[in-house]
Amino acid sequence: MTPDLEQVRALLGAPHRAGTPPHWIEHAEAVLGPLPPSYRWWLAEYGSGAVGGASIATVSPPEYVEDSDAITAAWRRDDDRLCFHVEDDGAEHRFALDRRRADGECPIVRRDPFDGEEDPVAETFAGFLAVHDARARGLRDGPNPTIAQLWRATPGLLRPDGLLLYGPHEIAERNETFEVARYAPGWTLVGDDSGGRGLLMRHHGRDRRSVYVLDLGALGEDVADVGDLLTNDLIGWLAAV
Repeated sequence: MTPDLEQVRALLGAPHRAGTPPHWIEHAEAVLGPLPPSYRWWLAEYGSGAVGGASIATVSPPEYVEDSDAITAAWRRDDDRLCFHVEDDGAEHRFALDRRRADGECPIVRRDPFDGEEDPVAETFAGFLAVHDARARGLRDGPNPTIAQLWRATPGLLRPDGLLLYGPHEIAERNETFEVARYAPGWTLVGDDSGGRGLLMRHHGRDRRSVYVLDLGALGEDVADVGDLLTNDLIGWLAAV
């Protein structure tokens, strides 16, 4: 799934900055090859930042390509891996360049500093930001496996028809506003249609895949009985429509 960059902007919640000059990014790509689009966008829009207290690799002026903080530093490249973030314990987050998708995005893997094993983290750089934001907010990976999968690609999604899937930066506030835990216990509001109807999914039990659409003024324990079933495969449905 292609990241929704406006939702990334909302997730970051930081004022717009000048970012990195375009020719710096172009020079970095002349050294490394094409950078993943959502990471390239972040460089152009923000230029610098940190996750978990550790800086994300940035782009330096062309004459400083070997600066340790620069994505072009030689130590960051290891065959088909490109390290852009190092945790305090030495664990590295890397772009898996050999698994680049058709849209140019690269999955993110975490390399353990002790045994060198890799674990998948996210499907895109935007998803990496979403996953870490969710965990920092105490949301773990998401309210259910489907939303966790969505967030690994994009921190929410706004479609042209007004349907909005929430990212970790807004899901708690939306659920609190509509008192979902009170009126529809066992359910989570995962989005809305921008017209007064919410998208709800179970956050425990066997069926945590089905998405129901229901007027937000009619919330109750019987969501599955009174709501309209939208899909039982949200990710596939989003890809198809």
